[in-house]
Amino acid sequence: MDASSTSTGTSDHRPGVLQDVRSLARELRGLFHDQVGLAALETRQAGESLVWMVILGVMVGGLLLSAWLGLLAAIILTLIDHGVASPSVALLLAVGANLLLAVILGWAIRRQLPHLQFPATVRSLTPDTEKSS
Repeated sequence: MDASSTSTGTSDHRPGVLQDVRSLARELRGLFHDQVGLAALETRQAGESLVWMVILGVMVGGLLLSAWLGLLAAIILTLIDHGVASPSVALLLAVGANLLLAVILGWAIRRQLPHLQFPATVRSLTPDTEKSS
């Protein structure tokens, strides 16, 4: 083999490799584009689902509120009918029960507040030097 055949063999081989690299790059760009498009579609679908969940949750909340008020009204009327309490006392008992329940639920909410601060993630990201001091 002489120098010209070696250089020709090498030059014949390079366009093939270069073409393969370009083809691979095109395929990777296409794959990336498809993945981003899929992520965008799923993000939109998740957003629409979240909006529907919030709307339906508000509707459920309204229905539960009306059911709760109906239950309180039934309890008040029962107390009045049985002569256990006057109308004003029965209403005050219902208001007191609502306030007590609100305080208990508020306490439960406050207990959940520390979880909103990602404590384990913050600890894992804190350098070891700060942890020891």
